[in-house]
Amino acid sequence: MTTNAPYTSVGKPVGQIEGVAKVTGKAVYTGDVQLPRLIWGKLLRSPYAHARIVRIDSSKAKALPGVRAVITGQDIPPTLYGRRMRDMPVLAREKVRFIGERVAAVAADTAAIAEEALNLIDVTYEQLPGVFDPIEAMKETAPRIHGSVAEYFNHAEPVPDLPNTYAVMVRDKGNLDEGFRQADRIFENTFTTQSNHHGYMEPHATVMNIDDAGRLHAWISVKTPHTARAQLSWLLGIPQEQIVVSARHIGGDFGGKGSLMDAPVAYYLAKASGRPVKIVMRYTEELQAANPRNPGIITLRTGVMNDGRIVAHHARCVWNTGAYQAFLPAGWVPGGTEAAGNYLIPHVRLENIGVYTNNVPRGHVRAPGSPQVTFAIESHIDMIAHELGIDPWEMRMKNAIGEGEQSPTGEVMHDVFLKDTLQALKDASKWGSPTPRPNMGRGLGIYNRHVGSGSSTQVITVDRNGNVTLITVAPDTGTGAHTILKQIVAEELNVPLERVGVTIVDTDGVKSDDGVGGSRVTNTHGNTAMLVAQATRASLVTTAAALLGIPSEQVTVGVERFSGGGKSVSFDDVARRAAGDAGGTLRHEVTHDPGSTSGIACFTVQMVEVEVDRETGQVKITRVVSAHDVGTIINPIYHQGQIDGGLAWGIGFGMTEELMLEEGRLLNPHLGDYKLPVTKDMPPLETVLVQHKAGPAPYNAKGIGESSNVPTAAAIANAVFAAVGVRINDLPVTSEKVYRALQAQQ
Repeated sequence: MTTNAPYTSVGKPVGQIEGVAKVTGKAVYTGDVQLPRLIWGKLLRSPYAHARIVRIDSSKAKALPGVRAVITGQDIPPTLYGRRMRDMPVLAREKVRFIGERVAAVAADTAAIAEEALNLIDVTYEQLPGVFDPIEAMKETAPRIHGSVAEYFNHAEPVPDLPNTYAVMVRDKGNLDEGFRQADRIFENTFTTQSNHHGYMEPHATVMNIDDAGRLHAWISVKTPHTARAQLSWLLGIPQEQIVVSARHIGGDFGGKGSLMDAPVAYYLAKASGRPVKIVMRYTEELQAANPRNPGIITLRTGVMNDGRIVAHHARCVWNTGAYQAFLPAGWVPGGTEAAGNYLIPHVRLENIGVYTNNVPRGHVRAPGSPQVTFAIESHIDMIAHELGIDPWEMRMKNAIGEGEQSPTGEVMHDVFLKDTLQALKDASKWGSPTPRPNMGRGLGIYNRHVGSGSSTQVITVDRNGNVTLITVAPDTGTGAHTILKQIVAEELNVPLERVGVTIVDTDGVKSDDGVGGSRVTNTHGNTAMLVAQATRASLVTTAAALLGIPSEQVTVGVERFSGGGKSVSFDDVARRAAGDAGGTLRHEVTHDPGSTSGIACFTVQMVEVEVDRETGQVKITRVVSAHDVGTIINPIYHQGQIDGGLAWGIGFGMTEELMLEEGRLLNPHLGDYKLPVTKDMPPLETVLVQHKAGPAPYNAKGIGESSNVPTAAAIANAVFAAVGVRINDLPVTSEKVYRALQAQQ
């Protein structure tokens, strides 16, 4: 039973329930956790990209007053770990594979003493040849970074036979050779993308404490507490029931808070010292040794007919994943399967090759792999359209996938409104009209983001005073997720929002949960919250029926009232009776997995308008129109916030952000040089919502969290070409690159 539209709580611009705590400084993050006798952990990191560890002398560090423990790889078990394939040591043992790899760790009474102790550890290295380019790494003459990946738990099958590769994934549809034989023309282009950091405000942090009973209590800035508990259990050899993982407030995620990071080190320091240990990464460490975006080399070969219809497409994505694959939960970069875009193509081959190099290990960043391949395919489509003399919008409309048609990977697509969204974008942006000034141009980019799914557990309690509490282990990474869940519960129970509270528990509090991420929160946790709210309401209706003396099916649920048989009772009276019957609190718990959402489409189409200074190459974005295929919007504030924030992400990826590495060494190791976009960098944005009641989440909602950041870079590059006729195939699109291209053009 669900309430009828118009909704009373859903669709309302409710402020974030955690907002006051965050802006007043009362919110407790992992780095804020304080425990009795807490000491600080610090890490010694490798100065070399590839070297053999000959000797480590930590005697001076151990003798320093205030130092409680010093450990190296030889002091702990050699077990490797990772989110899927386990190929990364907690501390390096025989050799190091990237600059910034953990070599030793210190725990001391203060952070300053721990830092001083690190300087007293003497490590002798024997440098080895390194390899930093993925194409070079696959050559037979390249230095080997790892042995055979067949040695690693959860390695990819079949084991790649290319040097320094951890996975080769190929997907075929149709007959590629036949498709190219049919084509009138064939186009081939190569694109390169850079690595960039998530830019979250809160760095990785962890606190580990082993209590007197030997139970491990872990506070980790991680978005998947139950998954983290399972990973710790496997790595440390401790039963899961002996581990409690707590996630406090998370100061931004964007894909980066899914790994254990330094938590295993903190455990071994706590075990060695007999004290609780806290480790908080400095931002230099974040940029140097966290899990940034995978750079890619993407080669596209496409066969088209003279009228612009695409008949064959071959994509080869080579991913520079760095020294370890441990931060990739899928075992490879998932965006590689999107390298044919959102087009109806009968013959397709998609190749994804994951390569080890002596660079910082890469992981998941907002829509992992999608911005890279979307930059490539959407630039490539524009280049083909230009050569054929076809308008870029017409080229996309001609090839756009439709309802019930197969995607390039063979999925049958549902709820497809790509052409509607393209048309809405064209109408709003006035595509095809003259630009206001010379040296201005407009570019397009399109993207489809799946709706994620997974399992979650939610609990609702109602006490004798009528207070409703939703209990969850899923953290809010800053998106407003807890507010959304609160709105769903209030809607289903037909009570004011003020009556509903949200409580975050540790892994002891609910039995299982896949955590947040992958555009799944509203679908996964929202559907579970709706189900447990419906179960709670059913119990309240049964109690109300008893009070009214009528059958349950005759009870009408009103706002804080239950009516029937010419009588009514208040929500408070019903709650008091129901809670009393249940021993003081009415409680319902639901574990639910909404199942596969494969093939459900959520499209974004963006138009970016730029103005280029021919004298300097400077690119200024003058206007953005972002059109989105959406379902019911549960909270318009956070829905628009995701679009706005995604645009900032897209501009950063497209124009300013890059982790600049030279033979594995980071050249811009602090935020002053990294160039995250700021408010002044944001252009005027017009949002167009193409709304259909066709989403899998509660009330037919769809996902929005990883959409608007993806097509922006391609739209920028296409707009630059439209403005001044130069094509930038390697990101970011900087003024220096545009200037050099303009000089070459002259």
